[in-house]
Amino acid sequence: MRIKDKISLDLSGLIEHGPVNLVAFGDSVTHGCVAPGEYDYESVYWNRLRRKLNAVNPSMPVNAVDAGINGITAKASVGRIERDVLSHRPDLVIVCFGLNDVNGPLDEYLASLKEIFTACRSGERDTVFMTPNMLNTRVAPDTIPDYRSYAAVTAEYQNGGRMDLYMKEACALARTCGVTVCDCYAAWKKRAETEDVTMLLANRINHPVREMHELFAEMLFDVLLKGDAD
Repeated sequence: MRIKDKISLDLSGLIEHGPVNLVAFGDSVTHGCVAPGEYDYESVYWNRLRRKLNAVNPSMPVNAVDAGINGITAKASVGRIERDVLSHRPDLVIVCFGLNDVNGPLDEYLASLKEIFTACRSGERDTVFMTPNMLNTRVAPDTIPDYRSYAAVTAEYQNGGRMDLYMKEACALARTCGVTVCDCYAAWKKRAETEDVTMLLANRINHPVREMHELFAEMLFDVLLKGDAD
């Protein structure tokens, strides 16, 4: 049953089908990382989405499982799909990888995503590939000293088109696999036309400030309930 149908069920529907279960499967952004060593599970996008869905029908419980792990890649996550995702019998799986994968080979990233998409698409569940935020475009003066060398690398990935390529290919793969795309990366690129996106990153590298998680939640909500896929 699609989320947009299940979220509107009445009490008898709840008894028959159970509550809405969503799993967010990803890396540090999904985990809830903000600044180094700081986690915020209230502001993270999947919790904002949970609240938006629950507001549609307060009598339908919406349960969210955080299956994000700081620093992890899609490749390193293939082996945990059953434990961290499918075992929860989700109605919705949000897949969001790329920020760490960009450090490795593109074919490795795509092959891992394909395994994840295939596993998550099995059974009756909504599966959405949510593209992540942009990386930094410069080394900001307030970047933590220990992270400045890596910030220079990620800025080159962003400015040199590497991140653009990874997201383009990942979106194409998702569509081929029948997975809905919520292209938040494209929305960030649009913001970058008029804003310094580096300052929208709490760690000045790859973790969005709390407020930017609202963008993710709004776009996911629209994709799920209004069908506004990229």
